[in-house]
This record gives sequence, C-alpha cells and structure tokens, in this order.
Amino acid sequence: MDVLYATTVSLFVVVISFSLHLVFYKSKSAVKGKLPPGKKGWPIIGESLEFLATGWNGHPEKFVLDRMAKFSPQVFSTSLMLEDVAVFCGCAGNKFLFSNENKLVKSWWPSSVNKIFPSNQLSKTEDLKMRKLLPNFFKPEALQRYVPVMDLVTQKHFKTGWEDKEQIVTYELTKNLTFWLACKIFLSVDEPERVRYLSGPFESISRGILSIPIDLPGTPFRKGINAANFIRKEIISIIKQRKIDLAEEKASPTQDILSYMLLFTNEDGVKMTETNIADKILGLLIGGHETASSVCVFVVKFLAELPEVYEGVYKEQMEIAKSKGSEELLNWNDISKMKYSWNVACEVLRLAPPLQGNFREAITDFVYNGYSIPKGWKLYWSSISTHKNPEYFPEPHRFDPSRFDGEGPAPYTFVAFGGGPRMCPGKEYARLEILVFMHHLVRKFKWEKLIPDEQIVVNPWPIPAMGLPIRLYPLKAES
Repeated sequence: MDVLYATTVSLFVVVISFSLHLVFYKSKSAVKGKLPPGKKGWPIIGESLEFLATGWNGHPEKFVLDRMAKFSPQVFSTSLMLEDVAVFCGCAGNKFLFSNENKLVKSWWPSSVNKIFPSNQLSKTEDLKMRKLLPNFFKPEALQRYVPVMDLVTQKHFKTGWEDKEQIVTYELTKNLTFWLACKIFLSVDEPERVRYLSGPFESISRGILSIPIDLPGTPFRKGINAANFIRKEIISIIKQRKIDLAEEKASPTQDILSYMLLFTNEDGVKMTETNIADKILGLLIGGHETASSVCVFVVKFLAELPEVYEGVYKEQMEIAKSKGSEELLNWNDISKMKYSWNVACEVLRLAPPLQGNFREAITDFVYNGYSIPKGWKLYWSSISTHKNPEYFPEPHRFDPSRFDGEGPAPYTFVAFGGGPRMCPGKEYARLEILVFMHHLVRKFKWEKLIPDEQIVVNPWPIPAMGLPIRLYPLKAES
C-alpha cells in the first residue's frame, strides 16, 4: 500500500474514531470472571490498523507472536474490526474452536465482508445447507472429471503467458491462470476476452474484504463494494442465460457448479435465489483463484531458492510425463502420484498460508484456559500461532517438505485450510490446480528471481511486493 495513502487513512481514522468515541461511547455491562490479557488500542477501531499494517509491512506474524509473548501463548484479547476479540493460539486453541462449532461458537465475518456479500448473513439452517451443497461438488469423485480440463487450460496458459518470454511477473500470470480455471469450472466461461473482463474488479474486492469498513469515496472498502456490485450484475446475467439454456437443454445440469446451484432445492422444495447464487459464485471465484494464485507464486519463489527441492519435483513430474502419450492429458491417477510435489505445496502453505486465520463468535458465555469469554465476543484463530511455532515445527523457518511424510504434522497444527466442520470445502480443488500448475512449470522451465530479497506483503493474501519478477530458462523437451 502506498505509504502516503496509508498514513492519510490512518490519521483520518484516528480522528474520526476519537470523535465517535466521545459522542457515542457507551460503557459495556460488567463481565463476570477474568478476561484474557491484552490491550484494546484506539477507541472504536482498536488495534485494527496495527493488525493490517503488519501484513502491509511484510511481517503478518508479528501482531500475533508479539502478543503471545507479551500476554499469553494460549489466548489474548484485542479489538479488531470494531469488535472485542479473543485470539486463540496454538494447537489447543485451534482444536477448541474447530471442535465447538455451533456448540459454543459460530461463524462470523467482519462487517466489511457482509457489506460486500449481503447474502453472506445466512440463517444457521441455510448456512448448514450450503455447507452440505459445496462438498458434493468439491468431493474428489466429483472433481476427477475436471483434471483433464485443468490440464488443457493450464497448457494454454503457459503457451500464451510464459513461452517465448525472457522475463515475466509471476503473480500476474498465476492470477490469470487460477481465475481462468475458476471461470471455466464454476461458470463454463473460458473465452479469454470474457475472462479478462470479469477479472478486472477482483483486486478491489479482495482489498475491501478485510479493510476497515469506512464507506467513503476512494477507500478500499467503498471500492470493494462497487467492484462486487459490478461483478454480481455480470454473474446474474450469466445465471439468467443459463436458466434459459437449461430449459432448452442447451446446458447440462452437471456441467459446473452454477448448474448445480440452480437446480439445488432444500427439503421444502425451495430453490436458491439469483442474488444468493451470485454471491456464492462471487465468493467461490475469490476463494478459488486468489488463494491458489498466492500459493502458486510462492511455489515459484521457493523452487527458485531451493534447487534440491526443484530437482525432487522435476524428477517426480517427469516420471509421470514419461508414462503418458505426447498428447495425453493428466488424469486423477496421475495426480495421486504427485506425493512429493504435494508435500512441497503443503510446506509452501505452512510458510505462506493464504488464509492467515478466521473469525468465530461466542454464542454463549464460556471459560477457556481460566479466562472468561463473554457471549457476543468475536474469536480469531491464527495459522501463524502454529505454523511458525518451533513447538510444532522444529526450525519453523526452514523449508522441509518431509514434515508432511507419513501421517504428517500433528492434528490442529497445520491449518492452512482451516479445520472442523468449516474446513475449506475447496481444499481438493485447490490441490488439483496447484499440482497441475507445478507439473507444467517444472517440465518447461528453470528460472531465477530478479529481486533476490523481495519483500512479502499481506493484503489480504501474502504476495511478493513486486509480483515476483523472474527470468525464464526454457528446458528442452525430453522424449
């Protein structure tokens, strides 16, 4: 983020917050018991700016790890996104939150998310139905038929974006690929011009999702709302056309998740509304491409830095390539052989998780680790509290794919996809697109980073500050 812009926003927010504090602040009712240790920061906005700024400055782990050291390694309190928040840390904190879904805690999103996705505020019953709907589409047996589709799109991507280039900016290309795949598999849209047209506003949406919810012209929040409204209208027009195509049997009921949602009915025979479907597709497009593109760019980064890891991935992928015909597309069986490559991807996810953490809300008063957690408080779990913790991962900053051999890390320590009933339903989809990307990447190129010490920033996903520019060295095709 531009320093001048960030400073201006910070000062503006502080002034407005202090004014609101003087005018509107009401003391909260006394809480029984001892609250988790911590600090609340500025009136109203709390520590939101510091929470976001550590990511902007390239050190997203600093906010959590500093407070774990200062207040408590198990749980500490803060104020984020205009809410009182308890941050649950470590393996025990993850286990507690993931195991008590809809018992002591429920899903919660900051108001910035709910404003950008108005239908995100589903009832508990509707939310549970959606949680059942998505896994049906994303389960391995349902995704198997998309492996050749992913392979074909990825081949086209490398041909148009990477081949015959001396230098490229990696993140721009990985974003293009993962968005193209998401449009193809979720909406059956793969015309390059149409995909580019739809992709434009997504950066604004991503920045707005976890921004401070100041709805004024020019703020990331307002830009996010406007961009989401634009994309929502485009998706609704696609939905209306798909309804016609389904009625005229020009589209298949099973061709993509859009058809799946249009034909889905609940126990009462009620179908999802167009707006609700549009918001769900919008969320899937963000989750299905922004997070995967972040992982792919860090795969490129770490393989450039670690030639021995590159060689391991190259050897595995070449064995798979040599077992196939020259024009034969990848299939599910090939994916199942990419064990070392997936270990590498998981180690990337550990060190640079796209999902830094997520929120819950306490639905009743309860006690955790001797501290009172009041009903209504927001709760946050952080992947950083375990991923970068030597208690769970010795030498946590060392890149070591063997951590994922055998049974892999201990339960509740590797939480790149969340956990419990709300584990990311797109985990298997992400695995496929990342592995197909790696397959073609190492078979076609070696490369080197053009900025050796490029800073990593988080806003809201981790990315190299300059997009990871690299110099490509094409490999000769092996027979």
